[in-house]
Amino acid sequence: MLIEQPSKWLRWLYPSAIWRMNPQERAVYLTFDDGPIPEATPFILDTLDRYGVKATFFMVGDNVRKYPELKAEIERRGHRLGNHTFNHIGGFQCSSRDFLRNAYKADEVIHSQLFRPPRGWMRWTQYMRLRRKFTIIMWDLVTRDYSRLLSADDVVQNIKKYARNGCIITFHDSLKSIEKLHTALPQSIEWLQQQGYEFRLFDIDQPRSRHLK
Repeated sequence: MLIEQPSKWLRWLYPSAIWRMNPQERAVYLTFDDGPIPEATPFILDTLDRYGVKATFFMVGDNVRKYPELKAEIERRGHRLGNHTFNHIGGFQCSSRDFLRNAYKADEVIHSQLFRPPRGWMRWTQYMRLRRKFTIIMWDLVTRDYSRLLSADDVVQNIKKYARNGCIITFHDSLKSIEKLHTALPQSIEWLQQQGYEFRLFDIDQPRSRHLK
């Protein structure tokens, strides 16, 4: 559960980051990390269109550089963009100066006020600097669609087990995930719709709960 639904102590490490939206509203927020790439993004977009769902794509700047037409298509279809650094580097893999430069470099091609650190970790100094410029979006449920140890059915079961009001759900727009997403994404959306959840985009001015477990 520490991975799929981060515990309260982990959420307190970054107190102004958003982990969960309003727990009083029957709504979820779909997010996709790591894209855009031609092997995965078009399928995700077509699936979201099929169900009338909008999502937020936390994109890697270098992928946007390579595939600007995919970024444009994500925007054209009414989805939101987020910054996931330029090279998908972790905050503990480099100096704070290099990490911040990488995030700002990504902002030059993504142009979003939303930021999510790769792997969900960053140094405290990095966090304190980035929160001045961006709204930091974490997650309430990571599906682990990237894991070679999980099947598509396991991914769907994670949705069924951990989804709840205000849930920020993380899938991945990546080569590691796309085979499972062909099955897991439509099944997850269908189940969430059957449970009465509304799919929303982030409105950072609306009420949210950052720390609730």
